[in-house]
Amino acid sequence: MGRRDGDEYRMTNDEIARFRADGWAHLPGLLSADEVREIEHVYSRFLAREIPVAGRDFCDMSSDYAKPLEEFAIVNIMLPRRYFPGWQDNVYERRAASVAAQLCGADMELDYDQLVAKRPRHEDAVFHWHQDLAYWPATRDTRTASLWLALATLANGCMRFVSGSHREAELRPHRPMLGDRDKSHTLVADVDEARDRIQPAEIRRGDATVHHERTIHGSGGNSTGGWRRAYIVAYRSRATIDEERARGFTHSHNDALSVLREVGKSARVEES
Repeated sequence: MGRRDGDEYRMTNDEIARFRADGWAHLPGLLSADEVREIEHVYSRFLAREIPVAGRDFCDMSSDYAKPLEEFAIVNIMLPRRYFPGWQDNVYERRAASVAAQLCGADMELDYDQLVAKRPRHEDAVFHWHQDLAYWPATRDTRTASLWLALATLANGCMRFVSGSHREAELRPHRPMLGDRDKSHTLVADVDEARDRIQPAEIRRGDATVHHERTIHGSGGNSTGGWRRAYIVAYRSRATIDEERARGFTHSHNDALSVLREVGKSARVEES
């Protein structure tokens, strides 16, 4: 059984300390091989478009909304549990909830989920440097535990983190990748590759990372012959989720553009 005990995943003191100090941590063996295979089956149905996803919730995060599907480098699917209700309360969500509680408190609940898949032999499948908080409305309580589950080997464009960036006093400036949020959802932050403490997270299939909402992260292209697939779930406080929804913000790329623009430019409210 080890660190997995039913719905629970036992973090070590070192992992919790690393999350506090660096803004992220590696969680080995969050899911078993059988649990990954079960999730992978549904994931493949999303990529094959057997499960319909509405509008911009199925998009390419490496380019603009107008790019044809066959040219997508990074297939991005927002809120898959909305489009496939059978995934709600799956084993990954339950284990992730136990991690969020250990890191952030007992009041954490699932805010959103996301699938990110990089096509084989696409070196342009770059997920640019960013901080998650730059995408979201300003809320008083910003506690977040975002988990990133690997469904494939990650020699093909692994996650990289700027360790310690969550402790910077302000978010770094973010700019729309194509100059206009109406063209692409993607925001880009500046990182100094020589001075920032960049650390790769070369994790194995079934492992996960968990990161702080202010930690700068991104990933490179995929030069291998296989898909690089990841499954993200983010946990935030119930009060924060209620505040987001009251503003009409659901993390869907189909939200009103006025809300998206507000997210991109609004000042951040300090935690109480």
